[in-house]
Amino acid sequence: MKVHAFAADEAGGSLRPYEYETAPLGPNEVDVRVTHCGICHTDLGMIDDEWGFARFPVVAGHEVVGIVEAAGDAVDQSLLPIGLRVGVGGTAGSCFRCEWCLSGRQNLCPHKDDTVLRGDRGGFASHVRASDWRHVHPIPDEIPSAQAAPLLCAGTTVFPPLLAHGVRPIDRVAVVGIGGLGHLAIQFLAKWGCEVTAISTTPAKEADARRFGATDFIGEPGANSFDFILSTVSADLHWDDYLAALRPQGKLCIVGVPASPITAGALNLLPGEKTVVGGITGSPVTTRQMLDFAARHHIRPAVEAVPSADIDHALDRVRRGEARYRVVLEL
Repeated sequence: MKVHAFAADEAGGSLRPYEYETAPLGPNEVDVRVTHCGICHTDLGMIDDEWGFARFPVVAGHEVVGIVEAAGDAVDQSLLPIGLRVGVGGTAGSCFRCEWCLSGRQNLCPHKDDTVLRGDRGGFASHVRASDWRHVHPIPDEIPSAQAAPLLCAGTTVFPPLLAHGVRPIDRVAVVGIGGLGHLAIQFLAKWGCEVTAISTTPAKEADARRFGATDFIGEPGANSFDFILSTVSADLHWDDYLAALRPQGKLCIVGVPASPITAGALNLLPGEKTVVGGITGSPVTTRQMLDFAARHHIRPAVEAVPSADIDHALDRVRRGEARYRVVLEL
């Protein structure tokens, strides 16, 4: 099958039409005809070679919604029939043999297929191939495709920490950063039953934050205020201030990627038995739980849908931080 895609040939370069032929379909593989693909900061990181390991040409894109077009012989087509609307996110496959896969934590598999790290096989294309059908997720009917796309990365990044770290409806929580991740985190936590404080240095976002479900909006945290803090920003923060903002045994969960090493004083961490944890996209089970929860509670990303012909302009808007709050390509 010939795939028509958009590729960057050099760091920060414009995207050009690009074609490649797929190999014969493997037994567990699924080909999805792409209709929508979100633009995530990680896509820009690969296109701009922000971390120094991009392999050009780069076809980015890992928040894919589309239609199942072909499936391998081992795929359970009672679950993934041809023509079904599905999503493929940051992880498109894993080994299903290691201790992490066998314990339901396929997102931690050391051999997983990271969609955005493949080089020229991402979702800014007519088709994307999942290397294992168990990482292809049916999309609930209630969620439109353009709004479903960002849930396949942003949604499944901010939702799993609620489960993994025992966030309770009685907890006081804070979300740092009101962007592509943060605006979804506020919605999930508010529907979870928490009292949610939005922390942002952009006062113009206060009305949006409250509309998403925040009960308070502040520019910096106060001491001993929160049981759980979710940092969604890619900026460096004064980490000691955020540890001080935690109540005893509170957790600071970092899902954004700061530019510099994370440092904090031991006396802000140890006496209160506080915890600093990281987070990545969820397993297939938690991703599907997230989609069901979003459908049931009408949690939707705020999206700007743009045609694929405007892809370079769309990428520049995301680079400049102008998206409110997620840009989705229509392919």
